[in-house]
This record gives sequence, C-alpha cells and structure tokens, in this order.
Amino acid sequence: MIRHILGLCLSGILLFLAGCDSGPRIVKVSGIVLIDGKPVPLGFVQVAPAGFRAASGKINKDGTFTLTTTNDNDGCVTGTHPVAVIALETLGPSKQMWHAPKKYNSTETSGLKVTIDKPTNDLKIEITWDGGKPFIEKFDKE
Repeated sequence: MIRHILGLCLSGILLFLAGCDSGPRIVKVSGIVLIDGKPVPLGFVQVAPAGFRAASGKINKDGTFTLTTTNDNDGCVTGTHPVAVIALETLGPSKQMWHAPKKYNSTETSGLKVTIDKPTNDLKIEITWDGGKPFIEKFDKE
C-alpha cells in the first residue's frame, strides 16, 4: 500500500515537472537604429512580445542599443514582435525635438517588426523620415 502511494506521488511529481516550463526564451540582442541610413542619435527602442514583458534599450549617440527584458542587457524573448522607436529630446517645459517621426513612437503605429530567433549583436532597425526632417514641437503653457 505504501509503495503504491509513493509510486503515485512520484508519478505526479514527474508529470508536474515535465509540464513545467521555464518561460519564454530570452536571448541577447543588440543592434543599431538608422533613419534614412544614418544613426538615430538618441532615444529608446521598445520590442513588445505578445503576452510577455517588453524589452527596451537606450539608443546611444552612434545609434546602437542593447535590449533588456528582466535583467540588465539580457536581451529579448524569441519570436516576431512589433517595435517602437522613441526618439525625442526634451528642450524645456514647453518644447521637445523629434529625431524620428511620431508614428514610430508606438508599437501600434510604427509598422515595424523584428524577428528574434537567436542571440544577435547586429539587429538593424531602419526607419525613414519619408521626406520629413527633425522638428521642434511646442506646447502652450496654461
């Protein structure tokens, strides 16, 4: 009887462990953001996997970035995900400079996607002004 109970317990533990998953696979990811072939000089990149925490990374002066999901520079979850490039600079309490078009500011409007299937240090995110240029947005002080 005791052997039977122990056997059932052991079987239950093994089934539980077999069904456990350590979660989505996160791989190291770094790269560059280019606008019309030139490095974006500042801002942030956000990669937003469905059903998991977004990865983000600061854009350096040379356009390079490294993504972080849960721990510093750990990367991004594998898969194909929407991307946002937030490239805006605060110039004071009532104005800001956009270094990329506003549409890239959101994963819902950017039209950008990346596929992460392995660790990479050369992910290239290319965006365009499509005839536009950096601009200053002013806000009325109320």
